[in-house]
Amino acid sequence: MTTYGKRIGMVIGFIIIVGCFGVVSAAEIKIAVVDIQKAMNECNEGKEAKKALQKEMEKIQRQFQEKQQDLQTMETSLKKQAPMLTAEAQEKKGKEFQTKVRDYQRWLDDNQKEIQQKGAGVEREISIALLKVIKKIGEEEGFTFILEKNENIVLFASKTIEITDRVIKAFDAQKK
Repeated sequence: MTTYGKRIGMVIGFIIIVGCFGVVSAAEIKIAVVDIQKAMNECNEGKEAKKALQKEMEKIQRQFQEKQQDLQTMETSLKKQAPMLTAEAQEKKGKEFQTKVRDYQRWLDDNQKEIQQKGAGVEREISIALLKVIKKIGEEEGFTFILEKNENIVLFASKTIEITDRVIKAFDAQKK
C-alpha cells in the first residue's frame, strides 16, 4: 500500500471512529496531538543521550583518524621500500597492508553499527517512557484521542491541541 493509500486509510479510520462517537456531542470529544520526535529530542534524557552518543562518536572519529593515518603511513612506506624489496617481500608486505585495510573497514563497520544500535535502543526506551506519560496525561485530563503529530498522519493540527511541551515537562518531572 502506498503512503497516500495509508494516509487515506487512516483518515477514513479516524472518521469512522469519530462517527462511532456520534451520540456524544462534539464538546465531549477532546483531542490532542504530540510530536514524539520533538519530545524525544527536547526532554532532558534525550539531550543527555544525544550528548553521550556525540562523545562516543567523537572518540571513534579520533580513532578513525589515527587508524587512517597509520594506513597512509604504511602505504607510503611500502611504496618507498618497493624498489628495494624482492618480489616475495613486496607480495608479503602487500598482503599485510590489505589485511590491515580489511581489519580497518571491519572495525569501522562494527563501530557504526554499534553506535546506531545504541542510538536506536535509547530512542526506544525514551519512546516507551514518553508513551506512558502521554497515556497518563490522556487519562488524567480526559482526552478522547491523543494522536502523534506526523505529517503523514496528521496533516494539520491547531497549536491549541498541541501538548508536546506538557508531555516533555511531565516526562522530565517524573525522572527527577
